[in-house]
Order: sequence, then C-alpha cells, then structure tokens
Amino acid sequence: MKYTFEKAEKSTVKVTMKLTAEEWKAAIDLAYQKTKNKYSMPGFRKGKVPQKVLENAYGEGVFYEEAINQAFPKYYGEVLDKETSIEPVAAPELDVKDISEKGITLIAIVPVKPEVELGAIKGVTYKKNVYKVEDKDVEDEVSRLQERNSRLVEVTDRACKDGDTVIIDFSGSIDGVKFEGGTAEKQTLVIGSKTFIPGFEEQVIGMNIGDERDINVKFPEDYGVDTLKGKDAVFAIKLHEIKAKELPEINDEFIKEAVGAESLEAYKKETKERLEKQNADRAERELEDAILKKITAESKMEIPEALIENQIERMVQEFAYRLSYQGLKFEDYLKYTNKTMDDVKKDYKEQAEDMVKSQLVIDKIITTEGIKATEEEIEARLKDMAEKQGKKVPDVKKAMGSRQIEYIENDIVIKKLFDVLKSGNVIE
Repeated sequence: MKYTFEKAEKSTVKVTMKLTAEEWKAAIDLAYQKTKNKYSMPGFRKGKVPQKVLENAYGEGVFYEEAINQAFPKYYGEVLDKETSIEPVAAPELDVKDISEKGITLIAIVPVKPEVELGAIKGVTYKKNVYKVEDKDVEDEVSRLQERNSRLVEVTDRACKDGDTVIIDFSGSIDGVKFEGGTAEKQTLVIGSKTFIPGFEEQVIGMNIGDERDINVKFPEDYGVDTLKGKDAVFAIKLHEIKAKELPEINDEFIKEAVGAESLEAYKKETKERLEKQNADRAERELEDAILKKITAESKMEIPEALIENQIERMVQEFAYRLSYQGLKFEDYLKYTNKTMDDVKKDYKEQAEDMVKSQLVIDKIITTEGIKATEEEIEARLKDMAEKQGKKVPDVKKAMGSRQIEYIENDIVIKKLFDVLKSGNVIE
C-alpha cells in the first residue's frame, strides 16, 4: 500500500491510500469469508458457494463494499501509526476512487486537531468582582433554616389565607362541559405558590372548612394543552382542610437541634465564614471565566465541523440522560415541545462551538506553558482524600479506577493553568 497525505481545508488532512491488486484481492477474499453464509444457490449448501460462482452470478463487485469495510480500518490504522503528526479528532469521511480488480484508491478526509494561534495570555488587565457578606445575608440564611424546620398545624377556627396549605376537591368545566385532567379529589395546594392557573389560588382565599365555591379562571395563551389555551373555565371547589405553617422560635436550643452548632451566635459566625468562602470562590470562577473568554475570543483557529458535531452529540446525550433521571423520555420531550432532533442540535450549536474553542485554547496553553501534574502533587491530593475518609493512601488508590486518577490529574493541571494566567496578568 502506498499513501500520501496533505493538509486540506478547515483543519482536515487528506490521506490517499492506493492498494495493489494483491492487497485488494486479499480484502475481497476476507469479505467473501465473512459474508459467504448469507448466500445460497441451487446445487450448493448455504455458505459453501464458491467465491467465483458468486462473483459470476452477482457481478465482480458483490464483495466490494464489505472488502472496503475490511481494508480501510487496516490500512488507515497503519498510516496513523507511521504518521504521528496526524491527530484525528473524529471519524474520517471516506471516498473511493479507481475501484477494480487491479486495485483501489481510498481517500480519507480526516478532521484533525486545529492549529491555535493564541490571543494574549499575559500582561492584560482584568477586573475581579468583590462580593461582601452583609448582616442581612446571614439573617436570610437563619430564616431559611427556620423555614426548613417549620411544620404544618391544622386550622379550624378561621378561613384560609395566603401561605396556608389546603386540601381541596376541584372540578373544571368549559361551557358546562368537564375537560380531561380538570378534576381531582383531596388535592394539596399551597396558597401563593402559583402552581395552579393564574387567578385560581387567589379565589380560594377566604374559604372555610366545608365551603363550596365556583371560581372563574382563564387558561393562559401559552398553556401546555392546545385545547385549553386561552379558554375561560369554571372550577367547582370544595375545601376539606386548612393547615398553617408554624415556624420554630430562633434560639440557641433550636440551633443546637437543627444544625449542631453551639449557639445562635456560633451558627451566625460559621454561616458568615461559609458565605464569604462561597463569594470568594464565585469571584475566582468569574475571573477565570473572563480570562478564558477573552483569550478564546482573541485566538484564531479553524475548527472542523466534525469536532463541533461530536460536542453537540455529547450535549444531546447528556440532556437526554438528565431527562431520563427526571422520568421523561427524550422522544416524549420532542413531542411535548414540538421539536425535532435537528432543532435540538441547532439550539446547542453555538454553545458547542464555544466549548470546543475554549477546550482547544486550554489545551494549547497547557502545551505552550508545559503545565503538568507531578507524581508528588497527585500523591498529595490522594493523601488529602485519604485523611478525609479516614483511610490509608494505598486503600484509596486501590478503590479508584484509572479514570478517577486521570480526573485528579486533570483537576491539578487546570488549577495550575489558571494560576499561571492569573499571575501573568494584572488583576484589579
């Protein structure tokens, strides 16, 4: 097999492979051996029809397609083994030329990792956000803790009001005709949660236990059911129970029981420190994002479409997984949103392109700056993990797979990358 390769447009390499008659015949023979069991002819047992008989019956090209499937990975792999400068990032596009019993020419258009001309990575001024923790922020955290530890108590001596939880029956109708999904018994509703149709919850306010009432509502124009969009409806309501939220008193005893802190003041101090760390981490992430975005925007590269398509595929798969985790099939999502797979991919295209560009810039900076994770750094990270888990380092390492170790290594590299970028620029 003789081959040549040359740079093509938009970060691709054109690899031309010419197989001799002998090499091509070997691939055809292999294709025959692999597919012969598909054929049967009078006078022969299935799978025992001679190769020449099949070629005479169906034409000499009967095995060409399978022969290409056999030959291409073999010889393409040989080229990649020899030419390490070719770095494929996706499957190649294959074209076939000059196919006959004398040989075949295979042309592969290979998407490769593009050359990246970096924007300025040092000497640039960036502004870092500063987020202060106010007393109100701490008090809000205390209030949220109080809310999480609230309980519902039955109310029998008053009408329901905003914030109450009620148990109701309801039956909806349009022009006197009940509609599907508009009837329920013993339904729980938090007044003010805005989980029902606009105007519904407000009209339940003022009802007492045992009261029955008709309320009028209008379905929104963008409602999820086409037959109900913009329609006026009447709901017959019966109220069974009223429950009010009872908040615990905020004191040292409550704090000890709820979170284990020594006192209310101790909890507030811990909370302030936690919020300050969160704010500091947020500011660092925003700064790192700003630096990377600016460098990426000023960098030049030609990205092969295959690389973007691969990223889109990964994003769609991740989205489908998240839907399944919520109990929704991807096909049902398309149906409910009236979208096609192409629509979803189109929605992700710009984001996918940005992600690919950012990753290429990161890879280029890592290579340019010679950033690596040392064995000592990896061991230090493992030691820290072992101490937190109360285990020995060998035990932690043994329980980890190669991908987890690789994740730790990559995390160290990315941290060092941003340390380099932040130290090389002016941060105000």
